[in-house]
Amino acid sequence: MSAHTTVFERRPPAASVIDRSLDDSRHAVFWTEDVPRTLRPDRPPLRGTHRADLVVVGAGYTGLWTALLAVTRDPGLRVVVLEANRVGWAASGRNGGFCEASLTHGPENGQARWPDEMPTLDRLGRENLDAIAAAEGDYGIDIQFERTGQLAPAVEEHQLAWLEDWAREDPDVILLDEAATRREVDSPTYLGAVWEKDTTALVHPGLMAAELARACEERGVVIAERTRVRAIETPSAGGVSVVTEDGRVDAAHAALATNVFPSLLRRNRLMTVPVYDYVLMTEPLSEAQWEAIGWRNRQGIGDMANQFHYYRPTRDGRILFGGYDAVYHYGRRVDPRYEDRPESWRRLASHFFTTFPQLEGLRFSHRWAGAIDTSTQFTAFFGTARRGRVAYAAGFTGLGVGSTRFAADVMLDLLGGLETERTALKMVRKRPLPFPPEPAAAIGIEATRWSLDRADHRRGRRNALLRTLDALGLGFDS
Repeated sequence: MSAHTTVFERRPPAASVIDRSLDDSRHAVFWTEDVPRTLRPDRPPLRGTHRADLVVVGAGYTGLWTALLAVTRDPGLRVVVLEANRVGWAASGRNGGFCEASLTHGPENGQARWPDEMPTLDRLGRENLDAIAAAEGDYGIDIQFERTGQLAPAVEEHQLAWLEDWAREDPDVILLDEAATRREVDSPTYLGAVWEKDTTALVHPGLMAAELARACEERGVVIAERTRVRAIETPSAGGVSVVTEDGRVDAAHAALATNVFPSLLRRNRLMTVPVYDYVLMTEPLSEAQWEAIGWRNRQGIGDMANQFHYYRPTRDGRILFGGYDAVYHYGRRVDPRYEDRPESWRRLASHFFTTFPQLEGLRFSHRWAGAIDTSTQFTAFFGTARRGRVAYAAGFTGLGVGSTRFAADVMLDLLGGLETERTALKMVRKRPLPFPPEPAAAIGIEATRWSLDRADHRRGRRNALLRTLDALGLGFDS
């Protein structure tokens, strides 16, 4: 099978279109700027010694849901959340805002790993998404939750067969031909699509973090910002001591919600790798521009390529467009210097105008990036340490907006010694394989990225490396 070009190479916009679209963009996170200042208080760091029932490390979605659900279960609990930077500043404030029911990074990934548990995992995932929808009323928060579903368009001929397979296996999705797809969203790159109408919602990522923090504090949770944790000690007398730069919290239990950053537990240091993802946000579209592309049902969109794009409308009429590039840096380093990558911005801008040539002249207002924590099972893993006093969840692989709430419930179940439907899952009980140390990690990841790109250029045909990874049940399948 000979190599061929992708639609983004066959139909590129003029370089002048790309240049003009990026000229006035700022390297800043739109979602954070869009949160009212009243919801972004400057919380003081923790100093001195404090006591709590539960200490949570990390104030992203995982940590905030853990704190909120803990005091929902037991309003008398003393809960302290420690954050090294600001609430929701990392992945929780930088993502695309796709809140999905899937706990397994899609049905195919779950079916390959836990086939006998998929009916349970599907149900628990839908219940979890329903609970996030209900959270706006339950806690009096506004996260701009819209259950719009997700459109998955084919942009190459060979992807049409994948859509047909998907529709045969999942009776809840709608298979659209080219004309029907373009009536939903008018892109000349679309050849057909699957529409998942019920299992994906859109949220405002920055508001979600800010409002979860507000709901926590209204229920007595203490959140300390700019408080870096240095160590976790487990005294022989019981409990845990979480040591910070200027103090400590002595508690009965700790929950680690540090996402992509190096784990405080040695056993988890090789369990994830950070992969950088890049995003553009447009200025608001005019009525005529929206009319030109349709998109009246406001679905989130993720195309079917291995190196895929994700995009969605915002409440104020912009389009977020991200994905494709997924960049790993040697040594598992997470560094702000990796967040400004001009070649990624130009590639995304080019692909945007290939997707929507009728929007030529539209400008991007913001560009940003962030690190995703990837695990070898391509979805979150869970566990406890220090004789059950510490719980952890990590490895969300870009699908954490919804599943972090499920992870919070899992960690609270584990810390409470509860035998629940969640804790009985193989997905929860079994640890995935770790990534190898360097240089093997970098060599393997780069080889895999090259292979995925090669598959997109060979009509989806996967080479020996990808077939081997598939057989071993390792990640990197999308």
